[in-house]
Amino acid sequence: MLHTIVALLDGVVSSLQTSLYIDVIQPLLFKFGWMDYDEDTYDALYPVIVGFLTIVSMYALLRPLEAWRPVERWENRKALRVDVLYTWVTKLGLFNLFFFVAFQPIFDRSQVWLRYHGIANANLDTLWPGVTSKPIVAFAIYLIVLDFAGYWYHRWQHRFGVWWELHAVHHSQRQMSLWCDDRNHLLDDVIQAGFFAAIALAIGIAPTQFVVLSAVTNFAQSVQHTNARLPFGPLLERLIISPSFHRRHHAVGYGHEGTAYGCNFGVLFPWWDMLFKTASWNRAVEPTGIRQQIEGESYGEGFFAQHWLAFVRIARRLGLRRSGGGDAAAV
Repeated sequence: MLHTIVALLDGVVSSLQTSLYIDVIQPLLFKFGWMDYDEDTYDALYPVIVGFLTIVSMYALLRPLEAWRPVERWENRKALRVDVLYTWVTKLGLFNLFFFVAFQPIFDRSQVWLRYHGIANANLDTLWPGVTSKPIVAFAIYLIVLDFAGYWYHRWQHRFGVWWELHAVHHSQRQMSLWCDDRNHLLDDVIQAGFFAAIALAIGIAPTQFVVLSAVTNFAQSVQHTNARLPFGPLLERLIISPSFHRRHHAVGYGHEGTAYGCNFGVLFPWWDMLFKTASWNRAVEPTGIRQQIEGESYGEGFFAQHWLAFVRIARRLGLRRSGGGDAAAV
């Protein structure tokens, strides 16, 4: 059933991709003499269309929930405007696709080297012929492997001070909403895209699968940041991360500053937090953000200010380290 739905959606996206390319993009490429890039441009349209549909879907489904059952009511939603910009920049998927394509030649050469030395390729969908080769099973395996990697990536963002200063851009939003997921420093986005593209290639994920996996993950994370009371219940919230579980991660004094540099690091599934003892099931509604903001430090109101101030904080940390003072780890 799920495979049929995915195939249907893929057909819709492919049709839109072809129509948009023939009617709009190709004439522009021809007019400006850029036809050497026609194939790459056509391929890039797929994640852009998927990203656009993801944004439309999340707004149509999640915004009414925020209006109906908000966790917090705000008199002014101005602070969310910059998050909308982040969402459009990130969810169109060009970062992920670029690194996936850029790493492909390196991966191909490594595969040739492995075959030459008699080492089998790392391809997860061949682990159990007839079972893991089924599209739905392979998709689930890829999702779980990438989610496990995402858990550790997220913990590292909180553990290492310089990296934290990039990730702090995400945590500096004190009004959580469906738009907050993509509020990330662009340098952190580049690192993340390269990290997951390398893993995806290593375990045998095809480009189209990678785009769909990214879209599913992105939509789920938008749900987690939604300013809505969504009762998952004690069973469901242990199968998939709920907004209340992730809100605890954003809570001042808990998510970032708690035991072992925080709690609730999971991306899609809370299993890794449960396994590695970083889960907190407290559903109390706490203020979100970063303690330093409450103490008066500015993390920037606009897109460019947030990026620049992250570099300022990094420079400050490196300066402290050279002088022998301060702690390089996130606190």
